[in-house]
Amino acid sequence: MTQPVAIEIRDVVKQFGAVTAVDHVNLQIYAGEFFSLLGPSGCGKTTTLRMIAGFESPTQGEILIDGRDQSPFPPYKRPVNTVFQQYALFPHMNVGQNVAFGLEPLKLSSEEKRRRVNDALDLVQLPGMEARRPNQLSGGQQQRVALARALVRQPKVLLLDEPLGALDLKLRKAMQVELKLLQHRVGITFVYVTHDQEEALTMSDRIAVMDRGRVLQIGTPYAIYEQPANRFVADFIGETNLIPARLEALGTPIQVRIGQGIPVPAERIEQGVHVGEQALLSIRPEKVHLQPPEVDRTPLNPNLARLPGRVEQVIYLGTDTRYLVRVADQVSLVARMQNLNGTEDRFHTGDAVDVIWDAHHARLLKE
Repeated sequence: MTQPVAIEIRDVVKQFGAVTAVDHVNLQIYAGEFFSLLGPSGCGKTTTLRMIAGFESPTQGEILIDGRDQSPFPPYKRPVNTVFQQYALFPHMNVGQNVAFGLEPLKLSSEEKRRRVNDALDLVQLPGMEARRPNQLSGGQQQRVALARALVRQPKVLLLDEPLGALDLKLRKAMQVELKLLQHRVGITFVYVTHDQEEALTMSDRIAVMDRGRVLQIGTPYAIYEQPANRFVADFIGETNLIPARLEALGTPIQVRIGQGIPVPAERIEQGVHVGEQALLSIRPEKVHLQPPEVDRTPLNPNLARLPGRVEQVIYLGTDTRYLVRVADQVSLVARMQNLNGTEDRFHTGDAVDVIWDAHHARLLKE
């Protein structure tokens, strides 16, 4: 069954003078989806969100919500609500009054208003907090009040512009889980803007990665991380090794050479990489394994790369250890191995090792 589309962005361009902030963006966001716009500062993600909200107008293109063009409607007449990084709670009002503020234009009865405020506070796990002032709340509680105020009008779409950015790391991670659970409970469409890759991977059903006003890839967190469409996505999402390489031959697996002609296999290839061309071999550090060196390094499996290397650096990170390993002249790569047995690092600086990865995890990208 086809999933209904909540928001459709059709060939949208936004220019500020000579600057193109959003450059021919096309998106379909499904009803009930947690959708994230992810990218570095200045990539156009917040401008895109503000156009959905109605705070900015497209220079070109259309934005539809439930199939209806939103250009004639000001922000307060659109079926959306927005939560910002700065919570903008009214300090002279208590929690209940802050949450109820958005209901004023609806002319509800006092009883209905009170019911909606209580329901919204229950949703964000702040029951019985109506009488408190914002300055009596923690940062996480203030964020929940801002969420309750946005949800109390029962919008079809909730827009969130880096809403966890002001929280400390531990609270931010806890709120990521709570926010995803909240979205499941209310069942409405969330559109979330962030520059934090881990945050987007943790919460999203799908992610659009943006750079310089353009959408470079749309996909599930798994697809974005494991199958990056290009160099920018591979490098921006998490950590990856980008090794200069040359494509020797197509096949299963693809034949690639690195360093001074060292053959290694790869399985995936970005469109536009041709035989004989220089490219980049992308392999995630956690996909690289280190073992004590073997006399015969010829891999029995053609999909397995096995290279001699020497450890140049060891960094203990608690859950895992990060190794920098040189495998050829001018070619070093990073391996991250989990600390499963609780002992000290398995390899030390200067140790000879075998560096191993499966071709399934190696992707050849345009240089």
